[in-house]
Amino acid sequence: MEEIGLEKAKIERINFLAKKAKTEGLSDAETAERDVLRKEYLAAIRANFKATLDNVEFTDKKI
Repeated sequence: MEEIGLEKAKIERINFLAKKAKTEGLSDAETAERDVLRKEYLAAIRANFKATLDNVEFTDKKI
């Protein structure tokens, strides 16, 4: 997942918190941490997607 610009440890932490939320529930601190990590993850995905779109070139050539 490094291609989206987020450290592997952070992605593992997101996954851990998601699993814990489904099984045990999260404390207020863990919920806040999860929210911060999710925002960071989404920002990285958006940046990667924008970079991909910025490299797209359109041509008028018919295939």
